[in-house]
Amino acid sequence: MLAYGEGDVAAFDELYRRHKGPLYRFLLRQCRDGAIAEELFQDIWTNVIRARRNYAVAARFTTYLYHLAHNRLIDHYRRRAPAALVSYDDEEASTSIEEIAGSAHERPEAAYEARQKAARLLELLQALPTAQREAFVLQHEAGMSIEDIAVVTGVTRETAKSRLRYAMAKLREGMQGWL
Repeated sequence: MLAYGEGDVAAFDELYRRHKGPLYRFLLRQCRDGAIAEELFQDIWTNVIRARRNYAVAARFTTYLYHLAHNRLIDHYRRRAPAALVSYDDEEASTSIEEIAGSAHERPEAAYEARQKAARLLELLQALPTAQREAFVLQHEAGMSIEDIAVVTGVTRETAKSRLRYAMAKLREGMQGWL
């Protein structure tokens, strides 16, 4: 990011390449709507571009990026009507499931079973409270440490750890019999 701030456009390309997939999946899992996730995704990268000259290293770039994403999600939720429900687009769900299940064309029954497990996991993930889902996705999609999750979400390390622990317990409980 510092190189990009000094005018190195290739540095931005590298940042974008490294973080676009995990960031988009994080947003999609949080808001559950592909169109909204895409809009938020674009807003976040626009904010990164705007901040390039004033960027100061306070943490890893990933922490900075997901902090922007967290704040943008909060803004989105505040603007949304409280009664409005968001649905998860089945087409995007199957794409994510394919990514999770991998390509097991050699054994169709294994591919089917993997898709079933992935669908169950996504269902359980969507049922988690927002704070727990966010902590889980930040760790497993973005590869963040508990300390980074705490910084991104603006909570203490113990709160982030607790959210992650509760999320894992609920997911394990929901996957019993599936593993």
